[in-house]
Formats: sequence, structure tokens, C-alpha cells
Amino acid sequence: MWRELIGRLYSDAEFAAPAPDEEIDQIEQRLGQRVPDELRELLRETSGVQDEYGSGLVWSVQEIIEQNTEFRQSADFAELYASFDQLMFIGDNGGGDQFAFVQAPGERLGDVVVWDHETDERTWVARSLKDYLESRAASDGDDWYKQGSGQ
Repeated sequence: MWRELIGRLYSDAEFAAPAPDEEIDQIEQRLGQRVPDELRELLRETSGVQDEYGSGLVWSVQEIIEQNTEFRQSADFAELYASFDQLMFIGDNGGGDQFAFVQAPGERLGDVVVWDHETDERTWVARSLKDYLESRAASDGDDWYKQGSGQ
């Protein structure tokens, strides 16, 4: 389902090999957060998807673990930014901004936000992984999530 959807939305998408459940479970073990069902299903079909320019539409299991661990453990980031503990980064725009599932009490597990690396703003962009992929595909440019926001 996910490969078909992404293939229709992004004709130039590059798919990685599927990830076994044991590998996906490592995200939960290393980050202490539940992997949203949609993300688990996508990773079972492809452990990561890149666009034609190499931006991570959805990162691989290993990159999800590495990026989130780095953001949470970096002393420099701790001085510059609010905590990343309630986010699960899953992709990027190729220019520094990152997309994440919100994992905060009272928030829907499937909501996707963008983290702006220059301002530390966390802005809601989609109600699900599917919505995120469709919205990103329907807009032009790396800053598609800023369109209509006055930025």
C-alpha cells in the first residue's frame, strides 16, 4: 500500500529494502516511544524513502534512531533548543528542517509537526503520515509547509 501510494505521489522516489519487525522494534527500545502504526506499516514495506534530491521523505529505521538520539543527547542542542523528547523525527526537507510525530500527552499519536532549525518552532503540518506525504507531494519546493503561513 505505502509503496504504491508513494510511487503515485513521487515518480522519482527511491525505496529501501523492507525492515523486519525486530528492527522496527529497536526504535521503540532505543527511543522509549511507540512507533505509530502508519510508520510501522511503511517501514515494513520500505525502510526509508528519498526524493530525487536525496531528501528523506521518510528515514530508514537506522536513521530514525541515529537522528533522534543525536538530537536528544547533544549538549549543544540542549543549550539552543527546547527538549526533543516528545518528538520522533522521521524525515527532513534537505535544508535543515525536520518532520516528526508528536509523542506528547494529550496529543494524537499520528500528528506530524515540522521543526524549524532556525527558530526552534514546532508547527503542525499533518494529521497522519499519509496526510504528510500527500501534502508534501501536492506543493512545490522544499518549504511546502510554509506556504500560506506568511513566511
